[in-house]
Amino acid sequence: MLRGVVKWFSQVVPSPALARLSLSLSLLVEAEAEAAGVVHLVALEPPLQPHDVGPSSGALVHDRAPSSPSFTMVFTGAHLGSKVTRALRAPLRRLSTAVADAPTPKPAVKPECPQFSSGPCTKRPGYTPMALADAALGRSHRAKVGKAKLGAAITQTKELIEAVGLPKDYHVGIVPASDTGAFEMAMWSLLGPKPVTCVHFESFGGDWYTDLTKQLKLENVTNMQADYGVLPDLSKVDWDQDVVFTYNGTTAGVRCPVDMPIPADRKGLTLCDATSAVFAQHMPWDKLDVVTFSWQKCLGGEGAHGMLILSPRAVERLESYTPPWPMPKIFRLTKKGKFSAGIFKGETINTPSMLATEDYLDALGWAKSVGGYEGLVGRADANLAVLERFVASTEWLGFLSGDDPKVRSNTSVCLTVADLDADGVKKMAALLEAEGVAVDIGAYRSAPPGFRIWCGPTVESADLEALVPWMRWAHDEVKASL
Repeated sequence: MLRGVVKWFSQVVPSPALARLSLSLSLLVEAEAEAAGVVHLVALEPPLQPHDVGPSSGALVHDRAPSSPSFTMVFTGAHLGSKVTRALRAPLRRLSTAVADAPTPKPAVKPECPQFSSGPCTKRPGYTPMALADAALGRSHRAKVGKAKLGAAITQTKELIEAVGLPKDYHVGIVPASDTGAFEMAMWSLLGPKPVTCVHFESFGGDWYTDLTKQLKLENVTNMQADYGVLPDLSKVDWDQDVVFTYNGTTAGVRCPVDMPIPADRKGLTLCDATSAVFAQHMPWDKLDVVTFSWQKCLGGEGAHGMLILSPRAVERLESYTPPWPMPKIFRLTKKGKFSAGIFKGETINTPSMLATEDYLDALGWAKSVGGYEGLVGRADANLAVLERFVASTEWLGFLSGDDPKVRSNTSVCLTVADLDADGVKKMAALLEAEGVAVDIGAYRSAPPGFRIWCGPTVESADLEALVPWMRWAHDEVKASL
């Protein structure tokens, strides 16, 4: 009966290519007849043409228009099923003449840059240490040359962000301890006089909630928490409270939408950790009172330095409220009750690295050369699109953030693997690293098993395009070993 089904299919959809397919299936059926059960093939209507079938590296490939009718090919029986890549019920597929259990060939092309870390992130394309030749090494950051470098870093940052909506009366400063230092500086200096809502959906937002409740020990804190990959319902946030939130979940692959419902007449302050969003995502700048980020994310700078952006409303809070807890020197944003404006002109609280500052200036110059902030967003969006096409054509792969593209991160892209456990995913990552194809792409340690692939502006789309077939190869290698 099985051989008859195969012969029936070759008669319904005749072509030389399908004749070869019929022979391959016949041999497979003959070898596996006892264990297989039934092979059921349903042809396309209208029938496939000869050009619809051709060789490929896998059992099935994605190559038909979205309006094409479905083709269904169902194999039942455990043993035969293991010989075929998978049973399929989807449109946009065509048959291959390749033998179903043929090993996936190792791709020939590797990414030129295998660095897809979510922080520190890869350097800009074409980067060389020679770009740092003009660094003010061995000079005081308080000397004229040091102040000029730090001031230029602030001015150029403002220029890039003001072009996409940052109000001109906002203050931008360089502070210690990367994004973490910048955000905790803001929390320690501003919070206390109002109830606080903490919106968090990944690990770093959870750290801010711990700070609020265990370190600052604030009593009136609303915990608005969601699981990895899920954005809390922002329509339920009381914006008359002070609100602490992460704009882009670096460990979860979820971001807030640019049209998030923050009212202009809110009574509370909005404190936004945007370390993996600034320079890659559009944001509602005029509705954010505090924004923090670091050099080592979207522009591929070096670690240890943070950026703090304050609105006039935040400055008013600083000058009208004195926190009841001790304030470390590196957190102090006021002096004798007045706003320390010098911090936002390059007069840093502690000694910065002039080498890292020069590196950041180089990154800012590159950002201008690719079209400024809009150009950076476009690069990140194009990188995400590569992985979106990969997910759309791969049944075993999905986004941790789900199907809504509006909340899908275009920088820290988090992927799940449906048919492998945590050990299997780690084996995939190990294979890719051993081949020099991708490093640092494992999911964050507290996140669900999967991959976290940085797609920020300094990554080249061509490297992601080259990575995709390697991920398919690594997946098939791991599956074959089980």
